[in-house]
Amino acid sequence: MAIFPQTRARTSAPYSATARLPSLRYIGPNWYATVMGTAIVAGAGAALPVHVPGLRAACTVVWALAALLLAAILAARAGHWSAHRDQARAHLLDPAVAPFYGCLSMALLAVGGSTMTVGRDVVGHRAALAVDVVLYSAGTAIGLAVAVAIPYLMVVRHRPAPGTASPVWLLPVVAPMVSAALGPLLVPELPAGQWQEAMLLACYAMFGLSLLATLMMLPLIFARLVHQGPLPLALTPTLFLVLGPLGQSTTAVGQLADVAPGAIGAPYASALGAFAVLYGVPVMGFALLWLALAVSMVVRAVRGGMTFSMTWWGFTFPVGTCVTGAAGLARHTGLTAFTWLAVALYVLLVSAWAVAGLRTLRGLFSGALLAAPQAPRPVTARTT
Repeated sequence: MAIFPQTRARTSAPYSATARLPSLRYIGPNWYATVMGTAIVAGAGAALPVHVPGLRAACTVVWALAALLLAAILAARAGHWSAHRDQARAHLLDPAVAPFYGCLSMALLAVGGSTMTVGRDVVGHRAALAVDVVLYSAGTAIGLAVAVAIPYLMVVRHRPAPGTASPVWLLPVVAPMVSAALGPLLVPELPAGQWQEAMLLACYAMFGLSLLATLMMLPLIFARLVHQGPLPLALTPTLFLVLGPLGQSTTAVGQLADVAPGAIGAPYASALGAFAVLYGVPVMGFALLWLALAVSMVVRAVRGGMTFSMTWWGFTFPVGTCVTGAAGLARHTGLTAFTWLAVALYVLLVSAWAVAGLRTLRGLFSGALLAAPQAPRPVTARTT
């Protein structure tokens, strides 16, 4: 399996300032994961069902950082497409890179959602709403397009070999689930009646689209692990990506159930409230099972010599979706156990974000993360 550019940091000497000028050539769509991972720290912190002094202010600072990151990476990616179109096209035709185009949608959606939940304290409700409408509309349109375009390319151009399925394949199809989870923020802002009901049901449609696509992918991913053995060391953190659709779908049904009473008739509103619990609890159980498996594989990889790479950002956003999912279950069930689960997962999220962020800054200052990718090491035989 090919390894996406920047998944293995170089250890060569730092580049000079002039050498860094053409480095936009290697800024791929995976860099949007830094925006996603930062924005979810703010959004998940605001969703916690406990009051922590100073947490709201800290989340506001993190939201501002996510917004700045989004602007910077959008500009860098625009420069990449303008100056290095050959490399941009090569990314689309590379089965290891193309799925990361789903990150653009989720970055836009994550910043838009955190603007409504946290950023409004700074810019006001009206400005926050305007920002979210723009980012949500753009993110949803891009996410739906990518959910079709990347699987299409996989079939007609990429043609990956049997047994090469990767958790990265989930990135294009999980983007509509993020739209489903963040759409409820806009439902109350729409005119009552047809508009609100249409938005609610559109979110459920995107929930179903993403869920069924995920259910097609997961057996392929697990079969690859069982038959081919562990992922290469640099790709091991991508196992956490499986948590994304699990936590995000739990979040989505909880958020949609919250706004359903004002948007749809009573029989359906109460049923959707029950569905949020009946769906969310089993899926959160599976998410915890997968989290334990992924952590075990990461520990194994660290003992085997895994070093920092941009794939470490996979430790952030997926865990954040589990925080918001657990917080939603705490809200709908009233169980303290879900409250403490959300808090524990948030501690894990913040720790992972801090480590990934610091290591990314170190890689940027050294020039390692902006350099041409090295050829991947050969995959060794499976060990027991």
